[in-house]
Amino acid sequence: MAARPRFTSRATVLVLVLCSLVAILAYPTRQFISQRAEISAQQAKADRSRQQVEQLRREKARWQDPEYVKAQARARLHYAMPGETPYIAVDPAGPAAARPSASAAGTAASGGAATGSARAAAKPWYASIWDSVDAADTADAAAPAPASPRPLPPSPAGDTSPHDH
Repeated sequence: MAARPRFTSRATVLVLVLCSLVAILAYPTRQFISQRAEISAQQAKADRSRQQVEQLRREKARWQDPEYVKAQARARLHYAMPGETPYIAVDPAGPAAARPSASAAGTAASGGAATGSARAAAKPWYASIWDSVDAADTADAAAPAPASPRPLPPSPAGDTSPHDH
């Protein structure tokens, strides 16, 4: 008897059809999977945004309450009601001593610069502003005249006022 070929023409055609189907469907399947992943990532992002919006709505509602506003003004701006005496407790060691860091250690080794910045950080904001006004006032009187003054930029047409804009 004659030996039959291992693959018949029908089997070869069937294998070619199956391979072409796999090749045709591979790209759309990959796109489908990547789009599903992108959709789930966008849904997670939308959920986080909804949570953030809800948190901001709750915070806005708190700010509508006059008692909350008073409490925040007392805590953040050191305000007091008429007749009250406000006190601010200051750590004598300063915030630099409470949490030492490499940069604070380096500036402390170079001199008293770290101590001055620690004192400045412990002051309320209005005291820092007043100190900067005092320093600017004394700096003008003690500063020597500059060696070569820089020329001022030309002022806009018609403006003869000496102040800056």
